[in-house]
Amino acid sequence: MSRKNTGNRNKNRKNYKGKRSSSGKNDREARHEAKHNYSKDELIRLNKYIAHAGFCSRRDADDYIAKGKVTVNDEVITELGTKVRRTDKVVVDGQYLSLESFIYILLNKPKDTISTTDDERDRTTVMDKIQDATGKRVYPVGRLDRDTMGLLLLTNDGDLAHRLMHPSYKVRKTYELQTSPVLTDADLKKFEKGVKLEDGPAKAYNIQRMPGDASIIGMSIFEGRNRQIRRMAEAVGAQIKRLKRIGYAGLTLKGVRMGRWRYLRQNEVNALRKLVKLDTLDFNKN
Repeated sequence: MSRKNTGNRNKNRKNYKGKRSSSGKNDREARHEAKHNYSKDELIRLNKYIAHAGFCSRRDADDYIAKGKVTVNDEVITELGTKVRRTDKVVVDGQYLSLESFIYILLNKPKDTISTTDDERDRTTVMDKIQDATGKRVYPVGRLDRDTMGLLLLTNDGDLAHRLMHPSYKVRKTYELQTSPVLTDADLKKFEKGVKLEDGPAKAYNIQRMPGDASIIGMSIFEGRNRQIRRMAEAVGAQIKRLKRIGYAGLTLKGVRMGRWRYLRQNEVNALRKLVKLDTLDFNKN
């Protein structure tokens, strides 16, 4: 999750307050948040604090600490096991942090939208699509390339984002695709067995033709390599005409129109956290 151009992002965040969500409710009515509720004197590992502040994952936080880019109460900290309190002043790479409630957003990403928090060429980003969702910093969990549509998660839960993207957790991603020429049954068999890509073999699972249009293929993968589906199609001599992610880690796009978003419910968040071996959260704490 990129830390670049924070000035532009912070400027854009001014527009979040007071707007209405895509469901028509105001922020207070629509927002679904999980609070940390650390006591004033509770000791928290510094990397955990940074992750829970929505800055990055714990692993990336350790890198910032080791490189001397973290200060606590104006003192540079390089010891990885350092613990802090929520009342301490924590600054990472020049940015002051505070513990924010976790928030989780599911976006149905349209075509021609960039999966970054900002774009130097001023193209439309996923942040433009959720600008009325929250005043908190949230980041995409992985990326869908510009021409790929569909399900994308955004959150400030650094631990969850990092684990969902890590290949060791084998998170299922399901896609619908159309190609030119249309994939043959022999091509689909190759996908099941695995096709060779420059960075290693890649397999697809649960492959099926969509009812009503045999040219549309549905299939799942458990990896998240760059442009993987497109490269798999190229490996059998086809080009992707249309690509949409319709499922991610058990979530679907049901009820979310193209270009719209919704908050994840507590049971959905906790199912994701269980999937990647994180503790569940209580959204109802005060």
